[in-house]
Amino acid sequence: MINKKVANVTEACQGVADGMTFMLGGFGLSGIPENAIAELVRLNVNDVTCISNNAGVDDFGLGLLLQKKQIKKMISSYVGENAEFERQMLSGELDVELIPQGTLAQRARAAQSGIPAFYTPAGYGTEVAEGKESREFNGKMHILEHAFKADFAFVKAWKGDEAGNLIFKGTARNFNPNMAGAATITVAEVEELLPAGSLDPNEVHIPGIFVQRIFQGEKYEKRIEQRTVRQKQ
Repeated sequence: MINKKVANVTEACQGVADGMTFMLGGFGLSGIPENAIAELVRLNVNDVTCISNNAGVDDFGLGLLLQKKQIKKMISSYVGENAEFERQMLSGELDVELIPQGTLAQRARAAQSGIPAFYTPAGYGTEVAEGKESREFNGKMHILEHAFKADFAFVKAWKGDEAGNLIFKGTARNFNPNMAGAATITVAEVEELLPAGSLDPNEVHIPGIFVQRIFQGEKYEKRIEQRTVRQKQ
């Protein structure tokens, strides 16, 4: 069995360079690869394209890369709570491609599965469909969407083993499973890294075949964007 374990995030990010395209799992601040993002900030890579559901918040997640103007283009489904993302988009400083959330997930999954393109009804008749091929299926119009092409995919899991098998926990099982294996190199950071064979195969969400590098992350903040509590009775 191939051992995918690397010593730390620095080793996991070897080969990262300016101008690359990165996929990053997470939804809001749930399940984001915190250690990998911090390393990308430290490496000061520039002119990168980031494919992610959104861009975190101003001072956390991908917001840290936006603050330093390291991102050239964002491919996302919405702006979220990030005021700097919104400001850069409206000012024209940042190239932004906003696409339907389901299309974002499916373009990642298509890349993971080796499917070059697919048809979807989402976005037909809107700006999303401009310049794209369209075709009718069963009386309904669809547009052609292409699979993503990325150099690195950074995903976050709860548990993993040295063979790269991954288990996600709760809402962190969002875009992470679709992005694992959807890029040339997939880097998985996990809260708990176990020897190969330690995980129950019936509980594994992503098999190790989709992962090239895995390491145990540290110092996870796991911030919450919006906290709502019930009034004390």
